[in-house]
Amino acid sequence: MDLAGVLLALLLVLVLVVSLLSNLLVLLCFIYSTEIRKQVAGVFLVNLSFCNLLLTVLNMPFTLLGILRSQQPLGGCVCKAVGFLETFLTSNTMLSMAALSIDKWIAVVFPLSYTSKMRYKDAVILMGYSWLHSLTFPLVSLFYSWLDYSSVYASCTLHLKEETERRRFTVFTIVFHSTSFMLSLVILCFTYLKVLKVARFHCKRIDIITMQTLVLLVDIHPSVKQRCLNEQKRRRQRATKKISIFIGSFVICFGPYIITRLIELLPFVTINYYWGIISKCLTYSKAASDPFVYSLLRQQYKKVLINIVNRILKRDLYPSSGYNSSLDTENDYCLHRTN
Repeated sequence: MDLAGVLLALLLVLVLVVSLLSNLLVLLCFIYSTEIRKQVAGVFLVNLSFCNLLLTVLNMPFTLLGILRSQQPLGGCVCKAVGFLETFLTSNTMLSMAALSIDKWIAVVFPLSYTSKMRYKDAVILMGYSWLHSLTFPLVSLFYSWLDYSSVYASCTLHLKEETERRRFTVFTIVFHSTSFMLSLVILCFTYLKVLKVARFHCKRIDIITMQTLVLLVDIHPSVKQRCLNEQKRRRQRATKKISIFIGSFVICFGPYIITRLIELLPFVTINYYWGIISKCLTYSKAASDPFVYSLLRQQYKKVLINIVNRILKRDLYPSSGYNSSLDTENDYCLHRTN
């Protein structure tokens, strides 16, 4: 194995370890905290973390073996099962992120009617659709024997073996990525841009009140006034930054791989081996980043983790109740935490 292969293997090992630990922490917080379990968004988060964890345990190790051995590391039946899981789990995670954005949109844009518009039953229905939608495509690919080892990606995935099936496989691949990646991306952009619009409106209203207060307080120290103005600027930037992370991480991690798979459909195009592995590692990196983007960096999850550590160390430094809100309103009104 050359140096580039070693570096790619090390990168994948790093992604695997971070993904395993971070997704386990999210599931641990869900099990430990009653408040998190009460939240409707918790259904989407636990489904997302569960799918990411399965992808980490069942798919990443075999891709790592494919990189190290430079050949198919599994038997035919096992390889088909791994490819089936990868197709299902990848689509399911995308739709879970879309469901999370819908939940956030309803919570921010329709806060007074959130409890009636997004109930546990509604969340379960959304997740049920996500599972049925995600199962359809690997079942079809299994029926047509389109699940096999691809040396370009060093993994068991969607792969065309017979040229006579190219037209049918092309249509299938376009429909699959359109109804998973593109559909999720459209939902993410629509919902989060609506959230950003509401956030900016409330930020502007708060800024007006702040400026009126500063005008009235003529004796206020210049340093205090400057801190208030700096806080206004940070508040406006915070909303944009969060939305950019949600949408940007989705596009950066999944985009290169999806585009590569679509370009690969052209019969005269040959994908570079190293680029294929890099694009595959980028999709795996989404499983490692999701826990931080959606969960672990939030104040609620930090408090739960601190409580867990204190209980393990037999310390009682913080109250175990933690966060009291039954709604995920962290980004409401300028996406600024209220606690």
